[in-house]
Amino acid sequence: MSLRQILADAAKGVFPPPDGGVTVVAQPSPRDAGVLNLTAHAVVFADADPEWIRALLPPGDFSAPLNPPFLTALCERLGRQVNNIDLLTLAPALPGPPPPALGLALEPTKDRTHPRITRALHHREDVRAWTVPGGTLLIGRGVAGRWEAAVEVDPRARGAGLGRRLALAARHLVPDGEPLWAQIAPGNAASVRALLAAGYVPMGAEALLVRVRGGGAGPDG
Repeated sequence: MSLRQILADAAKGVFPPPDGGVTVVAQPSPRDAGVLNLTAHAVVFADADPEWIRALLPPGDFSAPLNPPFLTALCERLGRQVNNIDLLTLAPALPGPPPPALGLALEPTKDRTHPRITRALHHREDVRAWTVPGGTLLIGRGVAGRWEAAVEVDPRARGAGLGRRLALAARHLVPDGEPLWAQIAPGNAASVRALLAAGYVPMGAEALLVRVRGGGAGPDG
């Protein structure tokens, strides 16, 4: 079983058994390592000895895979650092282009100097970006090749539903009708509400372990 297959199954509503177990799989790429917590089941995707990983996780402790002691040990083993612990959400694609009712004059951009786009290029391939007055929308292939969306709204444009409309537009723009994933920090309540309102549903929690800049593991993932 690969992480790609686990994610594809989850997108279809088929999840690992909620038994408190841990599934250890290989990294889907040299860039991507981390921990995915689904309901009462953890998936560790890391190029490390599975027995070593399981020895650090008390059986039946559902929270241990995303707790600091385990993440710290895994980071030390891999020469990485925890990026964040995110809420992982999913939404199905929607047909056709974004409807006029969204009121978005989306402009495709190839500008790679925008900080959000620069960050996306570290974590994703095939990045596509659009801008509107007050906001930016990005879609790219991230962990295990899944399509991921990211939205940024300028401070002066917040509070008017722009984030929700951009997140909804992303569902029309994802290629080939594939499911669209989005990660968001749980403490960013406004963005969480925007994603939920745009039809994204919580799937689990995820911590990505990124390569340390300037270290032997290479540039930031």
